[in-house]
Amino acid sequence: MLKLAFTIVRLAAALALLVFAWDWRAPDFVAWRAWIFAGLIGGASALVVLELALWRGLRKQTRLVRIASLLVLATAVLALLTVSLLEAPFQWMRYRVLHADPAVLEKLGRHMVVGYRDFAELRDLVERRAVGGVFIAPRNVQGRSAAEIRGEIDALQEIRRRQGLPPLWIAADQEGGIVSRMSPPLVSQPRISTVAGHVDQAERRRAVRDYAATQGEGLASLGINLNFAPVVDLDFQVNDPNDRYTRISDRAISRDPQIVSEVAQEYCLALAQFDVRCTLKHFPGLGRVVGDTHLDAAELKTSPDELGRSDWLPFRTAMRDANAFTMLSHVHLTALDPDRPVSFSRVVVAGLIRGQWKHDGVLVTDDLSMKAAYRSRDGLAGGTVEALNAGVDLILISYDWSQYFPVMHALLAAERDGRLQQTALAKSDARLWLTRPGSR
Repeated sequence: MLKLAFTIVRLAAALALLVFAWDWRAPDFVAWRAWIFAGLIGGASALVVLELALWRGLRKQTRLVRIASLLVLATAVLALLTVSLLEAPFQWMRYRVLHADPAVLEKLGRHMVVGYRDFAELRDLVERRAVGGVFIAPRNVQGRSAAEIRGEIDALQEIRRRQGLPPLWIAADQEGGIVSRMSPPLVSQPRISTVAGHVDQAERRRAVRDYAATQGEGLASLGINLNFAPVVDLDFQVNDPNDRYTRISDRAISRDPQIVSEVAQEYCLALAQFDVRCTLKHFPGLGRVVGDTHLDAAELKTSPDELGRSDWLPFRTAMRDANAFTMLSHVHLTALDPDRPVSFSRVVVAGLIRGQWKHDGVLVTDDLSMKAAYRSRDGLAGGTVEALNAGVDLILISYDWSQYFPVMHALLAAERDGRLQQTALAKSDARLWLTRPGSR
């Protein structure tokens, strides 16, 4: 019985390795991916060696123990093969992207905004003209001085100047309150709703301008020219215990769409004084949504008529300013397109925003590393093609920057096969050129 129990333990370990082997390249594991890879290879190899070493003694064991041992061996071998079969295509895609036609890579790369963990790898992408923007995350600034951060950003922009290309978009999440990714080194501020609560309109506008000016000046001092703020989702006080990251009620300005509209406009105007663009987020509004798109798919079931009278008012008001970008969330707007997240949806982007509303400002997706995008029906590769064809301008891949390679590989294939709509890309290029950094 003891030997059977030991064999079952080994089988459980092999099965656990196999489960991880199928999914180890998912964005969830990016921070530990190198360790997971080493653990999978080492653990599975150790089990294979152990089972082979025990093989001679198995003749004396019961039939059940022998069968279980064979299952351990087969499962461990399968885990090794699975890891290899996932890693080999990724490395092939990475190679193909880095050796793609430079002109095509630049054409598609201008639509990509990426995060990074290794500055040398990022610099290589910029040298290859393979990206149009960079997302600065807390991991890139923690423990570093403002001068060090500015030095790295300036080095990237110098590459662009040498290439004769427009400056990169250097983006950050600096809303204030719980989302203050650049603090430190920038000064920490309370959430914007604390300064938007003045009853007197003139006082409220002045307070918001001062608040945003502090942010804009700080961001500009680091070389950041695009801020993913303000949050213009209305505050419906939705309480979801499974919402770990979105937490709109902790970030929203107000439930009153008129106040949110006014604050968003003042905020964007103040940032623009420092050549920093604002971003209205997260369309179509997450204030009513139960769920967290970082962790799973989520739905917004409210009718377009009701959204038009409330949630969409701040977006439509502030979107009149050509300087304001708009971020598309990964929520499903079920009344218009139950099958795709808004960020990939032609019905919402081409039909509603570009078509019905005639909006010609820049649209950027939320981070494609989020599960609602990564696990969507189209996946990141198909979803990105859909997004650009629908009229989205910038694709954000911030948390797990390595997803850039399968996404760009898919775009290169779509360009080669004629599946990218050149008219949509040309219109997007025009929008990006008119709003390029420093063109205010």
